[in-house]
Amino acid sequence: MGRPASRGLHESDGESEGWRGVTTSEMKPDTLVIVNPTSGGGRALHAQAEVASLLAERGCRATFVHSKSSEDIREKAARGVAEGFQAVVALGGDGAFHHLVEGIRGKDVVAGFFPAGNGNDIARALGIPCDPVTAADAFLRGQPRAVDLVRVRFSDGSVAHYIGAGGMGLDAEAAHLANTRFQAWPGVTRYLAGAFTIFFREPLLDVSVEMDAARWSGRALFVAVANATSYGSGVRIAPQAEMDDGLLDVVIVGDVGLLRLLEAIPIVLTTGDLRGFPEVTRYRCRRVALRADRAARVHGDGEALGVAPAEFEVLPGAIRVMVGKKITTDGH
Repeated sequence: MGRPASRGLHESDGESEGWRGVTTSEMKPDTLVIVNPTSGGGRALHAQAEVASLLAERGCRATFVHSKSSEDIREKAARGVAEGFQAVVALGGDGAFHHLVEGIRGKDVVAGFFPAGNGNDIARALGIPCDPVTAADAFLRGQPRAVDLVRVRFSDGSVAHYIGAGGMGLDAEAAHLANTRFQAWPGVTRYLAGAFTIFFREPLLDVSVEMDAARWSGRALFVAVANATSYGSGVRIAPQAEMDDGLLDVVIVGDVGLLRLLEAIPIVLTTGDLRGFPEVTRYRCRRVALRADRAARVHGDGEALGVAPAEFEVLPGAIRVMVGKKITTDGH
């Protein structure tokens, strides 16, 4: 990813590599950049030219392709690995990176992320700059690091994965509404609008949580299962989570009233320190099974994965991601 490349862009002929896209070099490219043109309200698309120019000037031979759907991102990522690309990069939001990871997991390739979405929680947790051009510069200077993934198995036999944070209950329903009804709202307000809608509309869940050798049962607003510190555009649900420690951070939010919820919001948007809330219980484990008294949505990285019951398991070092520095709990 560092040999000389011609400056400027040209359209690839799509024959030798099987791609039609924009390439930064006449030589065979070694980096595939999958652009989600809708991410960030068009922010990813707008950033493409500047990112491509930077990569070309720095000698990175890259091909840019546009995705048409979530499944298309997965297919393009998997195809990129099969075609011999050394790195596959998402230029888009957390959702785009989520689906890229699903497409390349288990393969000998490095993942990259040029964040251009509304949330960018995964980028912050990985220590990747939230500006796509600055992130591209960090990518060129960085080193691959092994990062954990979370595998989720459902009772219907389906399996899903995520890299950041997920869970069951209000947080999953809020993520769904943030991606649908409140999609046009800015930043974290989408998630908060979804959370309050569910808070007033749905009763608490009766949940059963089994974690390695520990168990918890009772009424809960939601249960988060985190590999990263935050989700929902900056909600710091697990501030001590590490993405490369081989452990899941489980956060159980019990019967919380409206006033206590309002009190907690500024905390989770800053430090995430909820030690003064006995309604919140935290565990660390390698496996966790979640069950509820009714159908409950499960999400990961803000994407709908399935319906509980669900079993979560950490997959240590399952994917290599190009990061600029050591991953920390605060993303700094």
